[in-house]
Order: sequence, then structure tokens, then C-alpha cells
Amino acid sequence: MYPFARMATVLWKARRASAAQFTDVTTCSFYCHPWDMDHFIEMNNGRHLTLYDLGRFDLAVKTGLWDTLKKEKWGLVVAGSSVRFRKRIFAFQKISMKTQLIGMDHRWFYIQQSMEVNGEPCSSALFRTGVTEKGRTVLTERVSKAMDQEGFTLTPPEWAQAWVDADNTRPWPPEYL
Repeated sequence: MYPFARMATVLWKARRASAAQFTDVTTCSFYCHPWDMDHFIEMNNGRHLTLYDLGRFDLAVKTGLWDTLKKEKWGLVVAGSSVRFRKRIFAFQKISMKTQLIGMDHRWFYIQQSMEVNGEPCSSALFRTGVTEKGRTVLTERVSKAMDQEGFTLTPPEWAQAWVDADNTRPWPPEYL
């Protein structure tokens, strides 16, 4: 089940937090609940992805994107992700999630996120995200302009651009051997 109560808490706290710039690292925290666990008594890998949504919502609220989305009747979409899992997260551990916009191109925003327990990174993800209108992607230039940030650009770091370039070689629709 989607963590609606946690989402509401994150949004409520983000509304009361200081405003953030596009490139600021935002942080939100929550606890790992028993229903986040898998058969190995650790946070389920799919739950990591779901909870990363909360960090992106936190970033959207703190930067003002959330209000722009509502005003323009836009939505958000994830178009790709790459996740690394390095340390297990167990029930009742407090998780600190960091989120940062690290790059953009004409169509996509690239967001890096991580989950930490006691200051140690447990997982990290790179997301290709976009803003949508009527089922189509809104160009990043238009999003920036709507947020009074006209002319804002951010070149992805080399490692993120390498992921973008590699992903662009992947066939769509999928081909099977």
C-alpha cells in the first residue's frame, strides 16, 4: 500500500520548512515500519523506490515547484532510475533521505537521492524525472520560466550524463534474446 500518511507528514513538514533553491540538498526523515519489510527482515527494494517519491515531493514543495504544478495543472513522472543498495535497513531504524537536482536537459530533470541510517548511506538512486501536461512532457525551459527561473540550466555531472547516454542506447520496446 502507498504510504499516504507518511506522504502527508512529509508534505506538511516541507510546507513549514525554509524555501530551497533548485540545487539545494533537501532532507526529510521517517522510520522504517514493519510493513516496509521483505522476507529477509529488511526494507524491501520496491519500498525504497516508493519512499524515494517522498523525497522528491519534499524537494518540489521546498523549491516552489509544487505550487507551480498546481497552478499550471501539471503532473510529475519518473522516466528512468538506477538504484544502488549497499546497507540493509531494518524495522524501526530512522532514515534520513537526501534529495538534490543534479542536472537537466531540454526534457528531463535528473535527481539524486540517498537514504542514510546513523549518517551511513544505505541506498542511492538517480532518477530521470519530468513534468507532464495532458500526457506529454513539458520542456524544462518552460518549467523554469513558470517558476520565475527563466534561463536556469544545470548540466548533469559526467557520471550522470554517462548513465543518460548509456540508457539512450537501450532498445525500446524491449528486445529479448
